[in-house]
Amino acid sequence: MADDLLRENEPETAYDASSIEVLEGLEPVRKRPGMYIGGTDERALHHLVAEVLDNSMDEAVAGHANRLEVELNEDYSVTIRDNGRGIPVDPHPKFPDKSALEVILCTLHAGGKFSGKAYQTSGGLHGVGASVVNALSDYMRVEVARNKELYMQQFSRGIPDGPIEKIGAAPNRRGTMVTFHADEQIFGHHRFKPKRMITMVRSKAYLFSGVEIRWKSAIDDGETPTEAVFHFPGGLADYLNERMNGSTAYADTPFAGKVQFAEKFGADTAGSVEWAINWTPSRDGFIQSYCNTVPTPEGGTHEAGFWAAILKGIRAYGELVNNRKASQITRDDIMNGGCALVSCFIREPEFVGQTKDRLATTEAQRLVENSVRDHFDNWLAGNTKAAGAILDYLVLKSEERLRRRQEKETARKSATKKLRLPGKLTDCSATNREGTELFIVEGDSAGGSAKMARDRKTQALLPLRGKILNVLGAASSKIGTNAEINDLCQALGVGIGTKFNVDDLRYDKIIIMTDADVDGAHIAALLMTFFFTQMRPMIDKGHLYLACPPLFRLTQGAKRVYCTDELEKEAALAKGLGGKGRIDVSRFKGLGEMDAKDLKDTTMNPETRKLIRVSIDEDEPGETSDLVERLMGKKPEMRFQYIQENAQFVEELDV
Repeated sequence: MADDLLRENEPETAYDASSIEVLEGLEPVRKRPGMYIGGTDERALHHLVAEVLDNSMDEAVAGHANRLEVELNEDYSVTIRDNGRGIPVDPHPKFPDKSALEVILCTLHAGGKFSGKAYQTSGGLHGVGASVVNALSDYMRVEVARNKELYMQQFSRGIPDGPIEKIGAAPNRRGTMVTFHADEQIFGHHRFKPKRMITMVRSKAYLFSGVEIRWKSAIDDGETPTEAVFHFPGGLADYLNERMNGSTAYADTPFAGKVQFAEKFGADTAGSVEWAINWTPSRDGFIQSYCNTVPTPEGGTHEAGFWAAILKGIRAYGELVNNRKASQITRDDIMNGGCALVSCFIREPEFVGQTKDRLATTEAQRLVENSVRDHFDNWLAGNTKAAGAILDYLVLKSEERLRRRQEKETARKSATKKLRLPGKLTDCSATNREGTELFIVEGDSAGGSAKMARDRKTQALLPLRGKILNVLGAASSKIGTNAEINDLCQALGVGIGTKFNVDDLRYDKIIIMTDADVDGAHIAALLMTFFFTQMRPMIDKGHLYLACPPLFRLTQGAKRVYCTDELEKEAALAKGLGGKGRIDVSRFKGLGEMDAKDLKDTTMNPETRKLIRVSIDEDEPGETSDLVERLMGKKPEMRFQYIQENAQFVEELDV
């Protein structure tokens, strides 16, 4: 076929075995899959597809492929094919007895994306994607068509079944085809879902308008097409129109565009940004962001740059039309009804974590903000009707927010008097909700250390005595009369169930801070179950967090290092602390054992702590409900079944 011969005559020497760099071995992946794909649940399973698909997308974005195929086979294996250059198959310079293909698939941190020579922008930069998928698959087959020859190699759990083989001529074929079957020893009963996969495939096609992706599934779930072709010349503007699903919008057409950084900021800056945004009164706002076609659900610097451009643009337009109230608009007001998509392509992006949930590249903020700002100013000036409607809407949102803040200040003053209960709530002094935090701690001893460690202005404490009621299946009368739950609701300023209103929350962040042991995990699970069933909007709006207290403190002279688990401790011991003398290892049995300085530095100070935001998978919200029911419901047989299915992954128990 014609597109199989895309750039057939281009020189392929630019991407050969010497492009592949090797950093370290593959052994840890099967032992600790969570470190590489974020767990062993269904989300992690589908992350395998994303890793392989991202490699093919990188070929398309680099201009070497224009068609991808994704197929879910009858045995729940997955086949992904592209018509790109094909993985190099010649011997690797460092390992002359191995092909570059084998090195890529059997070695952690081996790939062609470290130096930027083979790919200017790519989604896979750590060189672990393909090798991790190989390690966590009980079967993988890779076919490569290069230079009109077809090569093949098979693997099982990261180990080659044999050397690479030349299996014939391929005069009309080029590119890579990967078929893999996820290992049930790792993922248990989880299976690939057509609905989840096709959502991923469709979003990739939207993100790069130059690619066509063909979908095929041998598994018919009754709601997902078994065959489809995705190609969207309109890119993110098309995607946004689909996501808004006919909602009434303030602009007839979204503010959308694409800018090449090299055009605007000089030839040395490779990459681009594409965006689409509109405002609607019909639904809550959202933002979906991507870097090099990889979703970044936790946002990052590219999102920050985008919102900064929109905020500055709308304020400047308000000043231009003499609307003085425009200056009070904040980022939260813009995001409230703003439905936005942002996709950037940059060289050597830095992500937080291997699963690339958050972009950390500092330069991306400036590049995105500068690119979007000029276009937004021009768009507002050229669409005065839409600009006026959007400005009026955002001013209204800001006035509502300021009114609620004033009401909250009044409510806080009166509520503080009611909540002065001995040994219970220790409130903060701030008079409005913005920036405030409530730490829910277990017991008075932990509360004592936390009182000394907290910032009195913004951080409040609520100690709980023992484990709260498991609300799943409990009678509503029992929930309503439970003392701990009543104290919690009173501190938060809200009701439960249908009486819950997220706007009534007295704090910006609700942080569950329990001991790093089994009992602490159980209390955290009970609290999350309570919030999930009785105050779900609090989670949806991003107000619920888990603190990450350390389990170990390592001391060497004046040097002090904290570690959250055994693995981190062993790594720190192996590396050394850089101090003098022997290293003392202390294990914290609970937060009450930590002095105020330890607790502040590791768990409470926003500058040095780590927080985990509790969230629900937007694509599969029903799965969260099922999991909560299995683990926290009244049926012990469901809990027992889950433990049996997942016990194989537990290597150490802290009892």
